[in-house]
Amino acid sequence: MSKIRRVPIWMLLSLLVSCAGQGQHAQTGTVIGGLLGGVLGSQVGDGRGRTAAIIAGTLIGTAVGGSIGQSMDEVDRQKVVMSLENVRTGVPTRWQNPDSGNAYAVVPTRTWTSNSGPCREYTIDARVAGQEDSVYGTACRQADGSWKVQN
Repeated sequence: MSKIRRVPIWMLLSLLVSCAGQGQHAQTGTVIGGLLGGVLGSQVGDGRGRTAAIIAGTLIGTAVGGSIGQSMDEVDRQKVVMSLENVRTGVPTRWQNPDSGNAYAVVPTRTWTSNSGPCREYTIDARVAGQEDSVYGTACRQADGSWKVQN
């Protein structure tokens, strides 16, 4: 992939909001990505598992919503959420959207347990309109089931 960014989600959001004039689509993608990620996460599991999935979906949707995610539809976002929730470390989930022609690959790159709970690193690679891009992220589940983005 041509670019790899290691950016905490909060930094990505700050950049997107401060560049609103230059990237209305990215900002809109961030908001929509977060909302859709939360909605899609609510479809997974029950009880604490559902809460964690909602939070993970919101974080993931927000992260990818500002860059790669603006090109994703609901099915693409759902595949990202499900991959990060269910796929073993190092196993890629790949697909090509038949409507847009865009291609995506999600790879959970590392999973471990910190003092606060499970953590996951991931890479999302995309080919959108012939351009390749990658986003890297890390998040840890807290004792209350919420996810906290790590630096």
